[in-house]
Amino acid sequence: MLVDVVVEQAVVVIVGAGLSGLATSACLNNLSIPNIILEKESFRASLWKLRTYDRLKLHLAKEFCNLPHKPFSHSAPAYISKDDFIRYLNNYVSKFNLSPRYHRLVKSASCDKLTGRWQIEVENNKSGETELYITEF
Repeated sequence: MLVDVVVEQAVVVIVGAGLSGLATSACLNNLSIPNIILEKESFRASLWKLRTYDRLKLHLAKEFCNLPHKPFSHSAPAYISKDDFIRYLNNYVSKFNLSPRYHRLVKSASCDKLTGRWQIEVENNKSGETELYITEF
């Protein structure tokens, strides 16, 4: 059964709460453009939290790895550790008031040629329902 969830406020739907998804949402929030982040996992930045080894450090200096509108502090080491980077991401999410919708697996996305609106069909892995997100433009 398809449950229609028409998100009238959302101009943009972002698939994935990884680094790019979080950065995109923060930039849109800075411009007051409503957006929704859909994430299949139960938390953000799952690659960093699940698929990296504990002693990992960024391979590039911090000035090349910060996300938009939030540079690393001057006192941070040149090469950021995994744990420090995850803390940075958590602070980033708080600073820009990002709130991904978790347990959302995107099944399909298509653009309606008549209206120019995107329709994103999503399975809510927590409730088992199917949701349909429709963008404004």
